[in-house]
Amino acid sequence: MQDSQKTKYPFLLLFASIWLCLIPIFRSDDLNEIRDIDVNGVNIVYQIQGNEDDKPVILLHGNSGEHDHLSVMVDQLDSAGYLVYALDSRGQGANAPLPEYHYIDMANDLHEFIEKLHLNKPAIFGWSDGGNTALQMEVLHPNTAGAIITAGANLFPEGVVGSFWEEFKKEMLKDSIPPLTKMMLFEPQMSATDMQSIQCPALIVAGEHDLIDLAHTQLIAENIPQGEMYIVPNEDHGSFVYKSPIIGEIVLNYLKKIHYSIVASRTFCQVQRHNPPFIIILKTFWVKIRMEH
Repeated sequence: MQDSQKTKYPFLLLFASIWLCLIPIFRSDDLNEIRDIDVNGVNIVYQIQGNEDDKPVILLHGNSGEHDHLSVMVDQLDSAGYLVYALDSRGQGANAPLPEYHYIDMANDLHEFIEKLHLNKPAIFGWSDGGNTALQMEVLHPNTAGAIITAGANLFPEGVVGSFWEEFKKEMLKDSIPPLTKMMLFEPQMSATDMQSIQCPALIVAGEHDLIDLAHTQLIAENIPQGEMYIVPNEDHGSFVYKSPIIGEIVLNYLKKIHYSIVASRTFCQVQRHNPPFIIILKTFWVKIRMEH
């Protein structure tokens, strides 16, 4: 009888192990929804995609953009096991336009969004204006972010390359300037000292041919205590971000590097509350087999 049990146990152990590996794949509680929330006096539309047990990553688009511009990265992060919040910034995307815009307001929007949804130190990615917003938020509200990744961010308008700065100065002289353009011409107004107050890990990314000056990108990275710089070869300000898989791979590699770990909700240890009773019984039997061997 004992020999018979020894013969069948390895098969049962293998069967149980396969089931336990497959369980997360069949989870049905992943989200992919468009929602909205009132923060800081405005309504913000956002996409949420992934499982609510997973580690949160917030994505912020660039000037005059919308969350769909980062759709490829949303899918990459979700597939890797992160819960993604892709926001339409105030007055942009699906949100009602506003008469004026300021990065400080957007930073406070972001902070209140994190507070209202009870997100614990989320990783934040921001492209261009979104990167400015992420940095400004962490300066105004220290220790809110678990990590920051920016692409094409700047601390002040003069951080753009010379040819763009000359164009900026011409725009400043115009009698009528669109509100979002006006914000970009005169803001943000952060400093290297401000960057020194950011304590979370930060990856400061730019394209090799970015409109942000390379020395300015380096200034940001060097002044953040845990800052790093990465220059994407042969890319400009948006070519590696707008609906591109390149930035998603950069972000995923960095999150792995800094051990911004995926919550184990897609692994054996954390799926029990999603399982029907027969799965719990199977797990119990699996443990019993292991103990007897």
